[in-house]
Amino acid sequence: MPHADKPEQEQPVLGRFPRPVRILGYTALAGFALLYLLPFLLQLANSFKTDPEAAANPMSLFPGDGTLAAYRRLFGLADGVANVPFLTWLGNSTVIAVLVTAGRVLFDSMAGYALARLRFPGRRLLFAFVLAVMAVPGVVLLIPKFLVLKSFGMFDTYSGMILPLLVDAAGIFIMKQFFESVPREIEEAARIDGAGVLRVFWSVVLPMSRPSLITLTVLSFQGSWNEFTHFLVSTQSSEHDTLTTGLAHFVSGGLGSGTQYPLKLAAALVSTIPVAILFFCFQRYFVRGANSGSLKE
Repeated sequence: MPHADKPEQEQPVLGRFPRPVRILGYTALAGFALLYLLPFLLQLANSFKTDPEAAANPMSLFPGDGTLAAYRRLFGLADGVANVPFLTWLGNSTVIAVLVTAGRVLFDSMAGYALARLRFPGRRLLFAFVLAVMAVPGVVLLIPKFLVLKSFGMFDTYSGMILPLLVDAAGIFIMKQFFESVPREIEEAARIDGAGVLRVFWSVVLPMSRPSLITLTVLSFQGSWNEFTHFLVSTQSSEHDTLTTGLAHFVSGGLGSGTQYPLKLAAALVSTIPVAILFFCFQRYFVRGANSGSLKE
């Protein structure tokens, strides 16, 4: 009985070249990786320096007199100096990011399923509007957004910061593309058993969309955590500052004089940690979810 030919395993691109070329290629890739990491390493090193040392030699990767003064001041533990309200910024960003992420995961998935599966008049036109919203630059909507918040009495409130961000056109598009890849036979079998639309969505389709939901969660958390322009036009009091607006005021000199490089870089470093942890923890699901929308059964 003839044996079927085994499919050849796909080799990396560099594996098809001679050994010296591969070594040269991997060396170049490592060099580009280190070049990409250099700003983060400089940020980390300068956060442990003193103000004079950071101002005199900001490109050094090795702090001469390592100190935690910047982090102590950042978290309100320093004595005799004005502390930065970093914990207030961190608390506002955390609450807003969690609420916005939960809202986007819920509403974007419901809207995506409705556009993918439900048949109603104007469905194609509505999806065209969703795509049109994705094409509009966010800066164009700053003044209209401010006027709407002002007219509804939501300016400089937490509701004005959260409610406009609860639905995202890109999230609706991602979920719609995934739901269209789910075989209809699965939903039809559930309907034969007596399940309604909401039951099919909640108990059958949604558990199957775990990779896309995780992708949407990561993107929503990252987007709301790093949001700046919306908070810039929706708030004015310091008690509503988030990490982005607070750091912007700090860098522009609104909270002190001098360069204060260690303090500024320490604040920027701490603010990137939650997003980095979330991404690295769910990286494989993120990649899988990003590819799932292009697969059709």
